[in-house]
Amino acid sequence: MSTITNIPSKTVGRQTASLLAGLYDRAQSTFTLADAQAITHLSSHLASSLLHKAVRRGLVSRLKPGVFVIVPPELGSAVEYAGDPYLTAKRLAGDAPCFISHASAMEIHRMVTQPQFVVFASSAKRLRSRTLHGTEFRFVCIQPEHYFGIAKHWATKQESVDVSDLERTVIDGLRQPEYCGGITEVAKGLWMRHQDMQPTKLVDYALRLGIGAVTRRLGYLLELYALAPERELVRLRDALTASYVPLDPMLPKEGPHLRRWRLQLNVTTDELDAIRAS
Repeated sequence: MSTITNIPSKTVGRQTASLLAGLYDRAQSTFTLADAQAITHLSSHLASSLLHKAVRRGLVSRLKPGVFVIVPPELGSAVEYAGDPYLTAKRLAGDAPCFISHASAMEIHRMVTQPQFVVFASSAKRLRSRTLHGTEFRFVCIQPEHYFGIAKHWATKQESVDVSDLERTVIDGLRQPEYCGGITEVAKGLWMRHQDMQPTKLVDYALRLGIGAVTRRLGYLLELYALAPERELVRLRDALTASYVPLDPMLPKEGPHLRRWRLQLNVTTDELDAIRAS
């Protein structure tokens, strides 16, 4: 009979039990070394030692230096756990404000039909992307003045994260379709939630961002799907310059040019029209 070895024992000592109880009382699933010190009243060295043992026993999992997450008991012998991905992204950002964005925000807003395997977050601070326990966390750096259009998403009953609102999620997708699966996926998300979109807010956001490619792509899609009154389309057209950009920057620069929106249509109208029928 073979003997199973190297499986950590998830026994809980008195101090660790006190730490876990304190975290549950705080409704905190992710926590820092400072949190552990505050709850246990241990020195930094002793609290660090306590957490090191808790990690070895599979009671908590280390996200990055000084940041940990409780491993739920129902995971059994599992010792690697990244926690709620959105809360983990928030913790990985540390003190830097960030919001869940792009494909991850689309998932939160029910704008996708396929599961997402990369967690996107935007921050005005340049943060290192990393893969943690099989999940990739990708941070997109934005200008401080572009930090707007944010809503709150409750990841658990007690803990929330910031997320781009519906309209800002569309705008980010039009700016960087590569982080959302391409322009067709962005268009699909726009159409899926079009009844809840505010056209004026979409136009306001696009003009506030001041990026010509976004203005062009938004105007084209709003007109194609008849989602905005003419006065809003005029606001976008008035902001156009003479240069052309591709509708989808991920695809080859081929296809007809649409002078009305200064776009090269490298995605067919039929393909975008088919979204409404799906």
